[in-house]
Formats: sequence, structure tokens, C-alpha cells
Amino acid sequence: MSTNTAEHTIIIGAGQAGIHVADSLRTQGYTGAITILNDEVTFPYQRPPLSKDYLGADSPGTAMPLRGPDFFAAKNITLHAGAAIAVDTAARSVTLAYGTVLAYTHLVFATGAANRPLPCPGSTLEGVHALRTLDDAQDLQRSLSAARRVVVIGAGFIGLEFAATARVRGLAVTVLEFATRPMGRALSPTASDWFTDRHRADGIDLRLNEGVASIQRDGTGLLVESTAGERYPADLVLYGVGVVPRTELAEAAGLSTGNGILVDSALRTEVDGVLAVGDCASFPNAHTGSRTRLESVQNATDHGRHAARSIMGHTSDYAETPWFWSTQGTVRLQIAGISHPTDDPVVLGDPATGKFSIALLRDGMLAAVESVNSAADHIAARKLVGRGIALDPATLADPEFSLKALAKAGIPIPA
Repeated sequence: MSTNTAEHTIIIGAGQAGIHVADSLRTQGYTGAITILNDEVTFPYQRPPLSKDYLGADSPGTAMPLRGPDFFAAKNITLHAGAAIAVDTAARSVTLAYGTVLAYTHLVFATGAANRPLPCPGSTLEGVHALRTLDDAQDLQRSLSAARRVVVIGAGFIGLEFAATARVRGLAVTVLEFATRPMGRALSPTASDWFTDRHRADGIDLRLNEGVASIQRDGTGLLVESTAGERYPADLVLYGVGVVPRTELAEAAGLSTGNGILVDSALRTEVDGVLAVGDCASFPNAHTGSRTRLESVQNATDHGRHAARSIMGHTSDYAETPWFWSTQGTVRLQIAGISHPTDDPVVLGDPATGKFSIALLRDGMLAAVESVNSAADHIAARKLVGRGIALDPATLADPEFSLKALAKAGIPIPA
């Protein structure tokens, strides 16, 4: 157990994952120095609200902090406003942008991810926005107040959350999605189809199999030309076409990467004393049997806790059940587990009511559950998914079946 006061853990990144590493270290009794390097000038804040509540017409325009203002002093954690520009793993040191060199005993990469650039002519025109940081959200909030027509490029979580928010504000919203269905990487086809119908019913012009070819200046506004040859006038364009892990600093330090910084089941890199967590980490996923990089608050926070345990000398495997959420207008989507397009879907409840779940079976086992406005199902699913529970589709389809009741029954975990 690491209780040496001479130790120094440096965490590069002040997002969910990085903050949770520091908090968990103190909770677990770590007595060494802890420094968090924050490459943004703002106090550490929560990112998920930026695409939803923050952009509402009645938003107070302030970000939700990850921790209270007294947290860092109370926990004896140094929050350093400065970006790391180099890591020397042989010397166990980190160089900051203004030249300061800090020595470490343990180093944690919590560098997160960056927006994937929009690969089309006109992507850098004024009025074309990405959404990742508080600065991005502030720019969008100012632009929304003067906009009437919005084009969203990409029907992933961020794109649809923003589209729903803009629609609630009374704007005309068009969404262009190059794929055949929205949120295709995260949802089953059954759930994707329901969201397609729902967003269209809410007045969003959701166009599938149609990407962006170019963006042009058109008078005081913009003109978006799609891959189908259609043209859409806009006062504001938002794109969300995925993210890429921020691995440049790790690569320069000689760490192995591949869609993220490669770590073992204890979240350690191959270099002694160096770990990686959250959006930037590629780890062995106990639920999929393959390497995975997950972009979710749950993964960031659970990675943070587990990395702290590794630093404290506990080398158990990371095996938390993945779960996700997305709020799109009045619809709350919650997912437990990771689905695959070939999973067998069984609908629980009536989708017409706007409150239902989809159980996804893989080889007869419960692999994932997608819940729409059904928090009780989601909480139960988080207890059930990944436990090797075999379920019959007919049993699931029975109107009397309840995920909550099944979770309460205390199904034993198979040996």
C-alpha cells in the first residue's frame, strides 16, 4: 500500500477521470503529494451538460463544477493551471508549457479525447461549431440567440442532444447523418429506429444516408451542401463526427498506443509507474473480450477509482459494467452493457408510450439493455448485465416480466 509521504502522483488532465483518480487516492489513504495538470484556464467542470442544459434558452450560462471550490485545499491536492508538453519516463519527470519540470513517482494520463475534424471544404468558416469545451459551449450559446436555422452534421449523442435543445428553442433544425441510422455505434437498430421516428415527430428534419459535401458562405449565413446534392441554408452549423483520443504526449514519451494509450487490466501502461484512464485509454474489456476505448462518465469515474487502487498496490482486473446515458429533449436514454448489431432484441413495455426498454440477447445471454424514460429498468439492468444470465425471449416478452423483479430475486453469479 502506497503511504509514503515522499511520493508524488501527477495526473495529466482535470476531467472526470483525472479528478476521480485524485479523489480516490485520498479516500484510499494515499499520503503522498498529488498534482493535477489542467490545460484549460477554467475550474474543472462537467462536460455532459454542455450539449443540453447549458444551451437552453433559460440557462444561467455557468458550468457545473466537478468538485466544490474548497475540495482541492481540503484534500491537499494541487491543481496546476498549466499544460504538460513533455514526459520523460526514464527521469520520471513532466515538463510544463512555461518550463517548470515536475518529478513524479506515479503518472496518470487522463488526457481525454478531442473532436474529430470535419473533413469537408468550409469546415473552418465562421458559424461552424464543434462542441467539446466550455469555450465551445459559450460560443454556441451566443450564436443560438441570433439563429433561426440550424444544421447539425452527425446524429450521434452530441449531435442529437444539441438538435433537440435547439428545437426546444424554436429553431428549424436539420440533421445530416451519413450512416443508415442515428447513434449507430451505440444503439441497436430497434432503438435507432424509435429515435428516428421520435425526432422527426418533434419537428427535426433528420436525414439519413446523407453526409456533408461542403459548407459555403451565403450572404450573412451559411449554405450546407450534402452528399445527396441537397442544399440547406443555415445561420449556424454544429458538427459532431466522433472524437479521437489525445495520445500525442504519450506517444512522444514512447508509450504504446492504438486507438488510445494501451493499458493492462489494472490500467497500467508497459512503463513502470505510468497509467492511463478514461477516454484516452485502450483497456482489455472483460465484457467484450477485446480491447476497448469507452467515452462515458461511468468509464471515466470507475477508471479513476480503479487506477487509484492500482497505485495503492492492488492489482485486480478492471471489470465494471459499462453504462451510458443521453438526454435528448424530454427523452432520457440509458444503456447498460455494450450491444452488438447481431444481438437479438426483445422489447419490454410499449414504445408508443415513450417509456420502454429493449433487452439484447447474445447467444441467449443478457448482453445489454437500452432503456427509454425507464430509470427502474436501467438500475436493474446494471445489476444484471454481465452476470451470464440466460433468458428466454418468450419470458422477456411476457407482459408480467420485470427487470426490477429479476434483479431483486438475487440471481446467483455463475461460477
